[in-house]
Amino acid sequence: MWTEIICLLISFAIAALAGLFVIPVMRKLKFGQTERDNGVESHLKKNGTPTMGGWIFLIPMVAVTCVYAIIAQDPHFTILPCVAVLFGVVGFIDDYLKIKKKSKDGLRWWQKLAALTVVSAAFAVYMQFFSGHAGATIGFMFLGTNHEISLGWFYIPFIIFMLLAESNAVNLTDGLDGLCAGCSAIVFIFFALVSIYLIPDSTVSIFSAISVGALAGYLIYNYHPAKIFMGDTGSLALGGVLGAAAIMTNHPFLLFFAGLLFVFEALSVLLQVGYFKISHGKRIFKMAPLHHHFEKCGWKELTVTYVFWIFVAVCCALTFIFAKGF
Repeated sequence: MWTEIICLLISFAIAALAGLFVIPVMRKLKFGQTERDNGVESHLKKNGTPTMGGWIFLIPMVAVTCVYAIIAQDPHFTILPCVAVLFGVVGFIDDYLKIKKKSKDGLRWWQKLAALTVVSAAFAVYMQFFSGHAGATIGFMFLGTNHEISLGWFYIPFIIFMLLAESNAVNLTDGLDGLCAGCSAIVFIFFALVSIYLIPDSTVSIFSAISVGALAGYLIYNYHPAKIFMGDTGSLALGGVLGAAAIMTNHPFLLFFAGLLFVFEALSVLLQVGYFKISHGKRIFKMAPLHHHFEKCGWKELTVTYVFWIFVAVCCALTFIFAKGF
């Protein structure tokens, strides 16, 4: 446990320092956010705020984990930061194209999907053949009892689907100051505790602790009013690596319940788009994703963020309790 705490504190310090350099660089390069004209009116004042801030927490995630891997003489520790960086690179390209075009449109949907699928497939192959984990088997933990099921040939497609779904769900959650980073940090705390007390796995526990510290350092600059946004560089990286960490615990469905907010955010978009098409223009929500619906209902941005943080914390606590048993 002390190792995780030390890694967390070091990661926090690096992220806090990184922000002092990243933000001026993004401003100098004029890498500013472009808000939607038909979005929440109060967000229009955020136009021009530096984006691509995901590098603030990706730097310590990679640096601290790789140093620990060298000290521990275990190259397997580097797999999660590799996943984060590769998903982040896809997001970086998307962010760069948005800035260049000065619009909300970056990569075409099929280009982004193809790139993320390649990264997800590479991780799936690693897990199947090189990780030393449970192969094509996944577990279900309930009240301290572990049940396992073999997916066989569906194991690799399952991992690909999970990483794609999680990266897009977390990406959709990134819409308010501090929302995505705070929710992700809480879920990483959950996985740190799970991999220490329920399913011992130092690879996940160390990386999760490092991620909590990195995101806490990033929140210094992203808390309302945000001085920088993470962009797809950060949100795709967070979603991809959360999915990968859940897979490495061999209990991926823990993420479904602990990160239920991400599921609701993604579902709100799917339901909104689907209903809009079949009803010829009608809407279920005032605006999707879900956090914007509450803003349109009159909630202040910080109120939505706090309520969503609390919801995620409750989901994580209940998931941990029901997995461990009373």
